[in-house]
Amino acid sequence: MKLNTNSNAYIIIYSAILVVIVAFLLAFVYQALKPMQDANVALDVKKQILYSLNIRGLDGQEAEAKYAEVVKEENELNGQKIYECQIDGQEIRVAFLKGMGLWGGISGYIAIDKAGKVYGAYFNHESETAGLGAEIKDSQEWQEKFIGKQIYDENGNVILSVVKKIEKAESQVDCVTGATLTSNGVDAMLKEGLKNVKPTKAEED
Repeated sequence: MKLNTNSNAYIIIYSAILVVIVAFLLAFVYQALKPMQDANVALDVKKQILYSLNIRGLDGQEAEAKYAEVVKEENELNGQKIYECQIDGQEIRVAFLKGMGLWGGISGYIAIDKAGKVYGAYFNHESETAGLGAEIKDSQEWQEKFIGKQIYDENGNVILSVVKKIEKAESQVDCVTGATLTSNGVDAMLKEGLKNVKPTKAEED
């Protein structure tokens, strides 16, 4: 019996078989690549933490080794990731922050020294505008403006802020030029994400 390749039944069955085969192949490829993807994501997180500690330019095994050297402990505080680090004899605490920018989520890591000042900072984003809001990630120069800024006042309130006009140089950083709303998002993220984080673990115990 000769198949009628022009019939609706044949076309439907043929299409269904193709869909099943393609779906199987995609699932197989996803499962095969997932360990590699997970490893890349984990490495990227470690590199971002190192960036916040002013350690840049390392890839692959170098970054893995440096992370293992300086990050001594990983904890959660009220659902927030905290990393206890040691660099050149200094105890540095890194806090993971999460917030909203103009077009989507933003995140960051703030490294805090024992005096409650910023040791280093790194910010990331999901979909901010290239050349404007995306500068929170792309501009190392802007991230370095946070270094040495005071995070808390004498009562433990967060005073570190991102502003359009600096009035208190010891605790304020300039907005990204042309990206006021994204900068406001970073400011809100700092205020919310750092309010329950102390400079050292000992102060919380």
